[in-house]
Amino acid sequence: YLIVRNVPALGCIDELVKLFGLYGPIEEYRLLDEEECEPFTDVYWIKFVHISNARFAKRKLDEYQFLGNLLQVTYAPNYETLLDTKDKLEERRHTVFNRLKSSKQKGPNSQATTSPVETDPLLDPFSLPGGVQRETDHSAYGISQWQEKSSYFSTLSMNATVQSVREKLDS
Repeated sequence: YLIVRNVPALGCIDELVKLFGLYGPIEEYRLLDEEECEPFTDVYWIKFVHISNARFAKRKLDEYQFLGNLLQVTYAPNYETLLDTKDKLEERRHTVFNRLKSSKQKGPNSQATTSPVETDPLLDPFSLPGGVQRETDHSAYGISQWQEKSSYFSTLSMNATVQSVREKLDS
């Protein structure tokens, strides 16, 4: 759901719907009389069929010049039902899962290794079925671990503190 503010009060709803329709099919729209707005402007509520289309339209049309005014496009979560929120979260979960999966396949280590992608990454990416924990290979994601135990800071006290912390973490 999107709220579109600063639309000129010229009866231009058809043009506005046509503009937003370029970013995906619109399920429903209406004029919001109860919303606060500047003089000579209107506020509209637009519901897209797909959430991803609403995100794309918001990204592209916020601060877009429309008939002399800059549109102010915001999300309207207060109009969502419980089912809408559930669908939105499910779609987001699939999007994140697919991005992790594709980045893993494109990565330098494309061998078949156990990774958080193989489980549901949003539930618990580091556990296996049955509650067993596993070590995660962070290098597959471009994250390296500091291995060297030599001096890092210029002062002896800081190096001693770092060494003390490393020893506690290693034990």
